[in-house]
Amino acid sequence: MSLAFGRDHLAIPGPSVIPDRVLRAMHRNAPNIYAGPLVDLTKGLLDDLKRVAGCEGYAIFYIGNGHAGWEASLCNTLSRGDRILALVTGRFSLGWVQMARQLGIEVETLEFGVTEPADPARVQAALEADTDKRFKALITVQTDTSTSTSNDIQALRKALDAADHPALLMVDAIASFGCEPMRMHDWGVDVLLTASQKGLMTPPGLAIVFIGEKVWPLHEVATLNTPYWNWKARARPSVFPDHFGGTPPTHHLFGLREAVDMLLEESMEHVWERHRTLAGCVWATVDAWSAGGEIRCHVPNPLHRSTAVTAVDTADGDSNRLRDWCETQLGVVLGVGLKPTPTATVVDTGFRIGHMGHLNPAMLFGTLASIDAGLKALDIPHGSGALEAASSWIAQGLRPSER
Repeated sequence: MSLAFGRDHLAIPGPSVIPDRVLRAMHRNAPNIYAGPLVDLTKGLLDDLKRVAGCEGYAIFYIGNGHAGWEASLCNTLSRGDRILALVTGRFSLGWVQMARQLGIEVETLEFGVTEPADPARVQAALEADTDKRFKALITVQTDTSTSTSNDIQALRKALDAADHPALLMVDAIASFGCEPMRMHDWGVDVLLTASQKGLMTPPGLAIVFIGEKVWPLHEVATLNTPYWNWKARARPSVFPDHFGGTPPTHHLFGLREAVDMLLEESMEHVWERHRTLAGCVWATVDAWSAGGEIRCHVPNPLHRSTAVTAVDTADGDSNRLRDWCETQLGVVLGVGLKPTPTATVVDTGFRIGHMGHLNPAMLFGTLASIDAGLKALDIPHGSGALEAASSWIAQGLRPSER
């Protein structure tokens, strides 16, 4: 007997849950795309997205997913034969590397495994070894969605500065934007990219790239640049549709406007703290399960984990049947485990819990209780007391004396 009636709950690390406010904002007729309210909405939206990012340069839209942001960042700054340094902590950092190589860019990789973040000391040493300053850019993810590792962007900028290296710092914040702290200008990030479907709580289809002033000299000589990807036309459009290289993604803009309003109403500091609290609840729950079986957080050190997504390891053969049971029997969709390869290959030794965007403890408790029920129903060995750990974590965090 299945109990999967009512509203399904999507607990994957993107697309995330779309708020009703965002859905209502998108449910309208198409507007005039040359004049009127949409023009004013877009200007204010770009300004507010820069507030979320801590950006003092430009914000640029592309109709596409995060991969569009990857390509735009590379094509606007580099030429075939240029050399970059890439920090690899999982499948998505590898994907960006693969794209760069397909564009004819030479990529040197520093690999840090799949359970640890990038080590700034190793990064500094690699930069210092580049005595001819051939690296045009250092590319990294803030959070790798496949492994749930989180890189210290401030420390990586300090490594660049300590090495006295001129390379651009380019950061993929697709999984972390709107969930984890980001202060682009203060941290010295030159190119930052994200997408609409995770912390921004809007359907997939928009990539957003933030650029600082340091990019423009490289942009002027970048021979990979093409008319559609070109930043200049989008950053300084002569007519409104030039922001988008053509027809605007009208209803995505309506939805994203509402989503950003929700973030700013809550305040970004509170949004980041909420994500830290909910992530800690997940970790406490998984730690309780780990006491009696092979289930555990993929990243051992909590200081190295993302607060937007948690990768969970299981015994071989357990994760797929657990995900299937939770979806078909209870209506809870968990994220697949992914191999650390450039293309998405599903593994049966882990799953992922997305705790990003429009989420509160009641929603998260539903996910964790469903997993707990699945472990019991499928006789997967696990420790007891997980739900007690989850509720105690939230209760402790919300005690009046603690706030």
